[in-house]
Amino acid sequence: MPKHIARLLVLIAVVATVVFSAKYFFRADSFYQYGHYRGNAVAEIASKVPKLQGSASCEPCHKTVYAEWTEGIHRKATRKNAIQGVVYKYGPGCEVCHTGPAGNHPSKEAMPLSVEDRITTITHSEHKVHPANVPGRKLLLSPEDMRGLCLNCHEKLEARPKEQRQIEVDSHSGQELCTKCHNPHSPRIIYASLPQGRRGDPQAGKAVAAACGACHGAAGMSTSPTFPNLAGQHADFLVDALKAFKSGMRKNDMMSPMAANLNEADVRNVAAYFSRFSCGVSGGDQAKAELGKAKAANCAACHSAGGLYGTGAPGVSGIPTWPNLAGQNAEYLSNTLKSYQDGSRVHPVMTSIAKTLSDADIDNLSAYYAGMKCK
Repeated sequence: MPKHIARLLVLIAVVATVVFSAKYFFRADSFYQYGHYRGNAVAEIASKVPKLQGSASCEPCHKTVYAEWTEGIHRKATRKNAIQGVVYKYGPGCEVCHTGPAGNHPSKEAMPLSVEDRITTITHSEHKVHPANVPGRKLLLSPEDMRGLCLNCHEKLEARPKEQRQIEVDSHSGQELCTKCHNPHSPRIIYASLPQGRRGDPQAGKAVAAACGACHGAAGMSTSPTFPNLAGQHADFLVDALKAFKSGMRKNDMMSPMAANLNEADVRNVAAYFSRFSCGVSGGDQAKAELGKAKAANCAACHSAGGLYGTGAPGVSGIPTWPNLAGQNAEYLSNTLKSYQDGSRVHPVMTSIAKTLSDADIDNLSAYYAGMKCK
């Protein structure tokens, strides 16, 4: 055998011996005790105080919200409003959405954290006010992140059991956040419990409304079927609409300059003025209205006072920031839906819903709601 080959083989043997010897002498005794983990690491991890303490740890300071959550649909499974059993033995936990005691809780005393995360410096400025803007401390998931959590269980999938509430995202909410309508502590919508905006003064709004009468009528019943009736409309919806025109989020050659001249008080007052009236039934084609009635079932979640979980007047929204459709001019409703379809008007929910409607669907729905009483 040539000398250089022999020397190469000897070198390889020496290197192999050193490597295997190092692996043997420098490896922790507990390595491979639990598969490919250092065995002592398991005990070290287990010895740390857990970061997540469970929802019960939140109860002493947050009794009202805790009670609301424990009675909510996420805590107890129901069937036809009768409690069938507990969804999760310990519930999903406050820490699903709140980042919880893991180094972020604004408590006066240190929470039982892991050694690395123990803190004692963050305090409540008031007992009921969390300092959400504390630098470097993220106390709550973002609304976008929470929307993802909701969809983890509620986005419609073929394999999911039908008993679990499921939604077609595009037609249900588009890009709208779940917390726009749902209380995260008790996600079924209870319309009566939703917060109301600050009320305006109807008497003060009467003077402001004088400039609106040429198109929308002195009492909110429009002078043209292409203009919306404002009578009986939710004040909060009217406030949001005027603010959208004022900010440029919605654009209209007539409304944008008019809204630009209104201050905050004017907006609330004129909205309160028109909302106090009861609309008349503008009416629509009866044959089309009958066809639109069945299609309107898809609109009930937002545009019926009872939503999906109760009975209520059709076309009268249970949520004050959503518009009433009852008694609205059929032509105006039709034009509005078509504007969502062609993109000239954009809304995170309505844009996607309108694109599922045919021209006949739009005509039928518009005729149906035009014939409903708003109050």
